[in-house]
Amino acid sequence: MMRSKFDMQLEILNNSLIEMGAMCEKAISSAIKALLENNISLAKKVMESVKDINQAEKDIEAMCLKLLLQQQPVARDLRQISSILKMITDMDRIGVQAGDIAEIVTFANLSKNKDRVHIADMAEATIKMVTESINAFVKKDLELANKVIAYDDVVDDLFVKVRNGIVDLISKDKRHGEQAIDIIMIAKYLERIGDHATNIAGWVAFSITGIHVEL
Repeated sequence: MMRSKFDMQLEILNNSLIEMGAMCEKAISSAIKALLENNISLAKKVMESVKDINQAEKDIEAMCLKLLLQQQPVARDLRQISSILKMITDMDRIGVQAGDIAEIVTFANLSKNKDRVHIADMAEATIKMVTESINAFVKKDLELANKVIAYDDVVDDLFVKVRNGIVDLISKDKRHGEQAIDIIMIAKYLERIGDHATNIAGWVAFSITGIHVEL
């Protein structure tokens, strides 16, 4: 009876984590949509959504602690719950960085900048990493988690492309200097999101294998 109650609470916890992951994905995609369309209203909505992501982190943390204190989890359960506690910290940071991107959109019109294509590619790659890291957790898929970790190289390569494009842009016309700083900041936030998705995948691997590899 105790075990079935625990499994039910664990399922609620997993569903809450999936919902938080979906909130993070939406925040990134909406921030980039706001950037490409110069949609200030959408950018402000993204900034507001950061509070909801932060609240989700607190709610899930409380659920984890309640499970640990009230139930008698076995080693496998402990790994899963401790992994979730680590993952939600990274997910919260993803939300904050999506909000940071949105904040730049509110004061910098970058929609017509020719270099934005790599930003869109970077965003697509980071959203893929976030989505698949959560999917790996849901499916307990070690192979998918390892693919997410490896895919971080794609995001890093795209960051280099953006940076090189910015250098080229400034060398041709120094008037683009201010915009260049904004673009490189956005690229850096996306790179960090990729790093957080890598961390999430690492904790997924730990929840499955019991081995945590420093990434």
